[in-house]
Amino acid sequence: MVRDRKKGDRSKVIASKEDQARADSLSERDRKLNSLLELGQLIGLDLEINDMLLQIAQKACEVMEADRCSLFLHDPNADELWSTAALGMGKEVIRIPSGSGVAGYCFQTGETLNIEDAYTDPRFNKEVDAKTGYRTQSILCMPLYKRDGQRLGVIQLLNKKSGRFDDEDAIFLRNFGNHASVFIEMAQLRKARIDSIENSRKELERLNQAKSRALDHLSHELMTPLALIQGNIRILKRKTQTQTPPIVREEFFESLERNLTRLSDIQQETDRIIGSYQELETRQRRVESEHSPPLSLERIDLYPFAERILEHVKTRAKHRDLQLHLDGQEDLNILMDPKILEESLVGLLKNAIENTPDEGMIRVVLEEKGQRVLLKVQDFGIGITKENQRHLFDGLFHTLDTDLYSSKKPYDFGAGGKGLDLLQIKTYGQRFGFDISVGSQRCLYLPTDRDLCPGRISACPHCKKPEDCLASGGSTFCVSLPTVREGHPEKI
Repeated sequence: MVRDRKKGDRSKVIASKEDQARADSLSERDRKLNSLLELGQLIGLDLEINDMLLQIAQKACEVMEADRCSLFLHDPNADELWSTAALGMGKEVIRIPSGSGVAGYCFQTGETLNIEDAYTDPRFNKEVDAKTGYRTQSILCMPLYKRDGQRLGVIQLLNKKSGRFDDEDAIFLRNFGNHASVFIEMAQLRKARIDSIENSRKELERLNQAKSRALDHLSHELMTPLALIQGNIRILKRKTQTQTPPIVREEFFESLERNLTRLSDIQQETDRIIGSYQELETRQRRVESEHSPPLSLERIDLYPFAERILEHVKTRAKHRDLQLHLDGQEDLNILMDPKILEESLVGLLKNAIENTPDEGMIRVVLEEKGQRVLLKVQDFGIGITKENQRHLFDGLFHTLDTDLYSSKKPYDFGAGGKGLDLLQIKTYGQRFGFDISVGSQRCLYLPTDRDLCPGRISACPHCKKPEDCLASGGSTFCVSLPTVREGHPEKI
């Protein structure tokens, strides 16, 4: 009986140890599976590629109980394997030929290498240990693959802390590597996109500087010949007018002088806008390098300000048969340079008037949306084609062919302008922190720039009453400015 009891006790002990071993095995498996879930959280951290490689290497070491881990990625341009995630090597970038050493052999052949004694394997490069003073013993190395099946690089574990790497380690590392490869590839794509955007930004900046220099040079080069031509025309006019009858009609000189004045205005406005751009770029560089203080701005009560500007514009356009209205909230305040705001609003109203036929209507609307004040100039005119909308803020761009408005005066219907007002407003926006946008619907009856509006609604063959024209097309320019709450200082 005693012997049977002892035998039963030993069986219980053995069973208990086996149960404990199974429990330990399940616990270890759960720990490794949880590590895969933790690895998945890396993608939510929005890490740079080098930081991601380091996190993955640290996690691999922790889970696999290895002393060190290296992640090598393939550089197809140099045909090298590189890494900044070789634990124990600091942040030094390591580069090796794609076929060199254990990592290179693994990458080239696609084989998983489980080496118990590195110094007995001819593929192992002993020089690395000699340089670092580290002693490599066991190695577990396997390739990493992209989603399309191409090799991405290799992951390499060194010196398991207890025993040697076994088949179970290799199976788990393969699963771990598959997950890591997806994240690495996504990080590489993200970096490639960021690099591409940055390169495009630098190229655009370079081209913009070249364009500014070219326009600046052209503007200054125009000054002298324009002045000489104007002087010679005046001399020629005096001489020809002394003849009886005059050799050249007065209208000829009026046309020359009018168009020379237009050219001179273009030169001066171009020079002013280029100067504004250069000032903006200089200020931005100063802010970036010196953190200079913000510009001095004044608090403006927007409704009475817009009301005053609207009355001024009505006087300038009194020869036109138009309705100009101001609508919206009357208690809105903004911080802005009054002169800049006045020039911007006058420019938008002038643009609206020149694109609206007589008997038409223009509205200025003020409203608050979130933390922004919206100043809208809405016309019910001919509208802008989609193609022209792309170039509106480029400057020196006309929505009509020059010969269609060359004889017009400012605020006349179809006067066209020189294309600089909107560029100037865009430049001011960049400088003073407001945005400008446009929405437009081309008149249903005038689908192209060559389709001409008679300039008066009652003369239009398509419109029986003003409402027909108001519903057929138009444009809305919207300036978005930061609002000012009560208690804000009058100036900053």
